[in-house]
Amino acid sequence: MKEAKVIKRYQNRKLYDTHESSYVTLDEIAKMIRAGEEIRVIDNKTKNDITAATLTQLLYESERKAKTQPSVNLLKTIIRSGDGSFSGFIAEKLKGELASIEAEAAAAANASANVNNAPLMNQ
Repeated sequence: MKEAKVIKRYQNRKLYDTHESSYVTLDEIAKMIRAGEEIRVIDNKTKNDITAATLTQLLYESERKAKTQPSVNLLKTIIRSGDGSFSGFIAEKLKGELASIEAEAAAAANASANVNNAPLMNQ
């Protein structure tokens, strides 16, 4: 796994790419992520990892700029479900999907083990 590029966030909310030695915008961070780069955002004063908060802000700004907005009903559903967060909503919706995927993977692993343990037939 390649090392994450460190972006420092200063109190004036500016973001500084320590690898390139230059200030970057949220749009530029989005481009880095789309290009497959790993990034880590650190608050310069506290040294706390604020990557998740920064990426959430990036998603918010992208939605704000988008030509189509999510429906009000969808947003209300997200708020009403689970803990009211988007990640909670996704986790709740995917819970059944993940259980199904895990069951399929276990079944495939068992089938593979059965094939590998089957006696070889002489030909």
